[in-house]
Amino acid sequence: MDEDPRGPAAPGAPLRQLLVAVGEPLIDLLAAPAGLDVDVRDVVIAEPDEDAAANPGDLVLVIGARGRSALRQVRSAARDGAAAVAVKTQAEQDAAVLRDAALDAGIALFGVWPEVRWEQLESLVRTVVDNARLTVEADAGEAPGDLFALAQTVAAMTGGSVSIEDTASRVLAYSRSDDEVDELRRLSILGRRGPEPYLAMLREWGVYERLRSGEEVVGVDERPDLGIRRRMAVGIHAGAQPLGTIWVQEGSRPLEERSRRALLGAARVAAVQLIRQRAEASAAPRLRENLLIGLLDGKVDAASVAGNIGADASRPAVVVVFALRGRAGVSNRPELELERAEMTGLISVHAAAYRRSALVTTLGSRVYVLLPDLPVHALPGVLGMTREIAAAAGQQLRAAVQAGVGSVVAGLDEVPHSRAEADRVLDAMGHDLDAPIATIADVRSRVVLSELLTVLGGNERFRDPRLDALFAHDAEHSGALARSVLAYLEHFGDVRSASAALHVHPNTLRHRIRRAGEITGIDLADPAERLTTQLHLLLHRRQGR
Repeated sequence: MDEDPRGPAAPGAPLRQLLVAVGEPLIDLLAAPAGLDVDVRDVVIAEPDEDAAANPGDLVLVIGARGRSALRQVRSAARDGAAAVAVKTQAEQDAAVLRDAALDAGIALFGVWPEVRWEQLESLVRTVVDNARLTVEADAGEAPGDLFALAQTVAAMTGGSVSIEDTASRVLAYSRSDDEVDELRRLSILGRRGPEPYLAMLREWGVYERLRSGEEVVGVDERPDLGIRRRMAVGIHAGAQPLGTIWVQEGSRPLEERSRRALLGAARVAAVQLIRQRAEASAAPRLRENLLIGLLDGKVDAASVAGNIGADASRPAVVVVFALRGRAGVSNRPELELERAEMTGLISVHAAAYRRSALVTTLGSRVYVLLPDLPVHALPGVLGMTREIAAAAGQQLRAAVQAGVGSVVAGLDEVPHSRAEADRVLDAMGHDLDAPIATIADVRSRVVLSELLTVLGGNERFRDPRLDALFAHDAEHSGALARSVLAYLEHFGDVRSASAALHVHPNTLRHRIRRAGEITGIDLADPAERLTTQLHLLLHRRQGR
């Protein structure tokens, strides 16, 4: 790799941070052969008719070239040591070719959504990189590295005993103290929260209102009758949003004169640390979800996902998809969303118990579970876990759950095939709650039929125009000829059983079949005609016409 002409490496934003901060709906991760800890230090633009001319650590935005036409810039950026390259892709085949090229060249690849403006993406990436650099530089001059260290520092500066609490008065950190502590501090630390009677008094005295309103250092007088020593407190804020409070209790000696200034500075440092903790807590699950979605769609290479979830890409894996069928009478959207959230939580717990590296995500109304690192003969165990989830949903959520189980595939790179099969199985199950769990072996005929109807629906040249006359006749006369012919075919030409299913007299059905033949000219005595007619009628019913 060439030496960076800009001198010693400046701090940057790791690829994982970019993916979390920018991510959908702007970019998808397509490849990360060196993992997601590679730093992006700058953003450069590459024109379609020239090489990237990048430096180590650059993110190269390839403008004006889409799909395969950007292959030269991808390889050029990799030769220059760039961290990543971003390209707009038009088709899945283009994305696959670019991904293979990026993996071969050893450079990360982002697919940019077609409607995204390049200047918008450049601005967002620069903001993320600048913020990451400022954070690193701030950390270099920041003595306390965590909340407990900060509490100890404030205790030394004030001469008191310090505790840091969140907005619900839960104790997040506290200082060690050889000095005398009052009953309130003892109970707060032991219970990880202040005693409710005292909290109620603080609310009554307006202390919390003052702490939430700004950076005022608030004093609370000693209450010997309650066994409470004098205190000072300051609110921790991010702009106008309260994040918590810092309390210092006076010990055997009065608080230092500089206590107010120490508290004010500590609150500002604590705000940065609390925001960082929140970001880290939310970023990891979101990143794992984004990686799983990319893997399910075949957009992210298996090695990148495996490295970030601690799984072996070469071991068997399977995808299970769940759908909530809901309780009877539940049609309110917020209530349905709540049910789905509860179901996702339930599935996550069961999946994690079955496999530590399990990943769960929600796409639309479906919940997908990836179970990696499976033993060779894993299907019985997977089915057992799925049955447990269905049973738990019935007991805890009082709702029905259906699950389609994909085939166990040889490795993570085949996960999209397992996902596609699981989706097909769930589609074929319909709303048959008598069999809430199925594999391809259970519904193969229905899956094959569904696939045939999909092919038929997407190819106009395969359609039989003679049936259009039948549909037009029904529409004009509010008739049921098409439905009657389908029932007749589904009952193998048995007029009595078909007429019973339609709730009409057998003679009425015979008349309808003759009339349909006259209108269309289709000969139902011909086996091939019967089969294609039934497929067309099933497609018509699926499309709700």
